[in-house]
Amino acid sequence: MERDFDVIVVGAGGAGLSAAVTAARQGARVLILDSDKQVGGSSRLATGVLYAAGTSVQRAKGIDDNPDAMFHYCMALNAYNAQPSLLRTLCDRSADAVEWLISLGVEFRPEDLYVAGVDTVARGHRAANNGVEIIQALDQAASLAGATVSLNTRVRKLLTDGDGHVCGIDVDGEQVRSGAVVIATGGFGNNSEMLARYYPEASACESLWYIGTPHARGDGLTLGKSVGADLTGFDQGLLEMSPQMVKELDSYLPGWLIYVNRDGRRFIRETGAYAVMSGVILKQVGKEAFVIFDEAARAAAKVIVTYKPLAPSWTADRLAEFIKEGKIVQGNTIEELAENVGIKASTLATTVENYNADCDAGVDTMFFKDPSHLKPIRKPPFYARRIRPGLISLTATGLRIDRHTHVLNEADRPISGLFAAGETASVLPARYMAGGASLSNNTVFGRIAGEAAARHAMSNS
Repeated sequence: MERDFDVIVVGAGGAGLSAAVTAARQGARVLILDSDKQVGGSSRLATGVLYAAGTSVQRAKGIDDNPDAMFHYCMALNAYNAQPSLLRTLCDRSADAVEWLISLGVEFRPEDLYVAGVDTVARGHRAANNGVEIIQALDQAASLAGATVSLNTRVRKLLTDGDGHVCGIDVDGEQVRSGAVVIATGGFGNNSEMLARYYPEASACESLWYIGTPHARGDGLTLGKSVGADLTGFDQGLLEMSPQMVKELDSYLPGWLIYVNRDGRRFIRETGAYAVMSGVILKQVGKEAFVIFDEAARAAAKVIVTYKPLAPSWTADRLAEFIKEGKIVQGNTIEELAENVGIKASTLATTVENYNADCDAGVDTMFFKDPSHLKPIRKPPFYARRIRPGLISLTATGLRIDRHTHVLNEADRPISGLFAAGETASVLPARYMAGGASLSNNTVFGRIAGEAAARHAMSNS
């Protein structure tokens, strides 16, 4: 059968572009399609962090790390409820993914390394100019390798031959033939029906907000299922906590707040990693919590600046506006505040009393928060804001793949000619490991998919 291309990549985000560059460099004729008007998908919107172990960037900062340690951390964090072969592949090839991006011109500075998870090793590799820098480098590399890009093009159908081999795509009735297809369309955060079906924990949250591209509609799952692909990773993803006073990405809250549940008790160190915070809040009564602070903290509040401004809602002026608008509840006493928001007043009073004593002593005896974040809650009025999970950053239900990115059917057999990578393929486990895990997944498995698809197409030409 005559081909138009050797490899077709559906989706031009981080995973799709990584696949396209790799396949084209293998000598394959590559077509990349995306329904958006520009390449990049949700990866373009990301902070540009890759989670990786054993890199030259780490060595330049004197950090001795290796994929074994990363793998054991990721497995332990998930209580070994993860697919070891996929996670092992991600860890083993994460450093190579960083080095590959460096070779394409992406800058990862040693001084920007940070501890991205709840471990103790700095594995968060932040691109100097965020996700845009990574996408621009991949886009340029794809162009130089000779890949063809077609934007504003939504693929709704895969082609198969008489033996069930995937051999191309159909776009509005026009058939494009290929030796292999890579699905890399991202997640389904902007598909409410799929959220209800595959991510009900998130779908049940109030004021749900997806922060990725509006083109993340789950097309890859639909395409894969149409040719018999199996799905896995049910009810998994990255659901972040947010006060949602405004539609801004403010899952990072200032460390000087305290978090209490409806019983009036603190239940976690307030500066804990965002990847685990939502899971802890969902265990509280009503699946919610409250941040408590006083007028002194409000008046002194300002934007926290690291590699970018953090906590944009938590400045003195904006907090005053939210209080005036009724988005933040207040009370002249702790007991009155508790009554106004429905928290057990006597327990909250004890919690604040004990916390103030710790602030005076300079030691958080309950949760060991850094002393620099300890601010007593004494000056009225006192304030509270409900916080709950509601920000979807990642959906993890996806096509079942093996470590070579072959898409598998319900009998765990590869569907000939079909490969998948990135958020479309279920690799990341239930507990998100650390900042940068998603982009590492995109790059690592995108490259594997491009190599595997090119090999398949060239060997069957």
